[in-house]
Amino acid sequence: FLRITGGAPSKTGKDVISKIIWMKENEPDIFNKTYKFLDVKGYLINKCTNKFITSPDEANLSWLADTKHGKAKWSLELLKDYKLSVDLFPEIKQSTEIAGRLSKEAAVQFGIGDDVPVIVGAGDITSAAIGSGAVKEGELHIYVGTSDWIAGHISKRKVDVFHYVGSLLSAIPNKYLLIAEQEVAAGSLEWMMSMLGMEKDYEKVDKLVRETNKTDILFLPWFYGERSPIDNPFVRGGLLNLTLDTKKEEILRSIMEGVALNIKWAYPYVEKMTEKQQEIINIVGGGALFDLWCQLIADSIRKPVRRISNPQLAGVRGSAAIASIAIGAFKNFDEIVLRFRIDKVFKPDANSSEIMEKKFKEFKKTYENLKDIFKRLNKLYNLGNGLK
Repeated sequence: FLRITGGAPSKTGKDVISKIIWMKENEPDIFNKTYKFLDVKGYLINKCTNKFITSPDEANLSWLADTKHGKAKWSLELLKDYKLSVDLFPEIKQSTEIAGRLSKEAAVQFGIGDDVPVIVGAGDITSAAIGSGAVKEGELHIYVGTSDWIAGHISKRKVDVFHYVGSLLSAIPNKYLLIAEQEVAAGSLEWMMSMLGMEKDYEKVDKLVRETNKTDILFLPWFYGERSPIDNPFVRGGLLNLTLDTKKEEILRSIMEGVALNIKWAYPYVEKMTEKQQEIINIVGGGALFDLWCQLIADSIRKPVRRISNPQLAGVRGSAAIASIAIGAFKNFDEIVLRFRIDKVFKPDANSSEIMEKKFKEFKKTYENLKDIFKRLNKLYNLGNGLK
């Protein structure tokens, strides 16, 4: 996998190849009737143009594509290993190419003309990477959404197998996106908000965490196992050091802190691979709407964090930028991101950074002390079907 794709499927089982093989082994009737495997974007392109097309990043994330030399092509070697026909997979085109013209049937449904170009586009991660404004060589950004990641565009494919940092083909032709992805970030906050009867009440959460200037609770954000920097499918989430006096605002703040500490854990491995010291880091994603979360991340990694305006719209902004290149409205992405607005810069606070550093040491120790317990507990279950 590393030699051909530049990465490898996670042990969590969430990747495309894992699902295809599972279907092949467990639902052979459906598998044998399948004409093409498409991601969501590829399906929409097909419904709009009647063509079967995917982008290099989505092909890369299937872990079935050869991604050497800045391009993607289906790997006959890997397909042979898993007894899959290349005919099951769509054509791969650059994100900035036109997939085709809108079909007459789709045009009728949309109520527009059929001479409309349909852009290949990119997946959520690579679109948001463009929308972060960090498009220069080795320039990093942090995304905090349901999951989180640290990523940056690079010219040469790199991988750190020990810390699950890899390179995906990006939406910028012939470039890679160096990325360390972590499974759960704001998803854990959403979970807690639901548990507390505060679903969608983000203003109240923001008010509560602002009023709480410290917490002695340690939150573990590994609700779905973890990819970077540990690639461990058995670890799980947790709240440590609770008392009968613990208030909900302390729990909410601890969740933001735990995610920030997890980002801190993966961050240096990514920065080292860019071969440059980052002076400032762009941040995007719905979680970045919380000032406190941005500040905690800045304090954790001890670097200024720069929030792009409307950080929750990074993916949409990136998609618009990709389309703008495709139709010739702009020459390159550097030209486009000059139009992105900066909302606010969060500088690390020395006192808070020291506190987060001490918590980080306990965070890592907790993982080391609990990882075997998590493994034993979760091996008791057989795919969620009860105790064995």
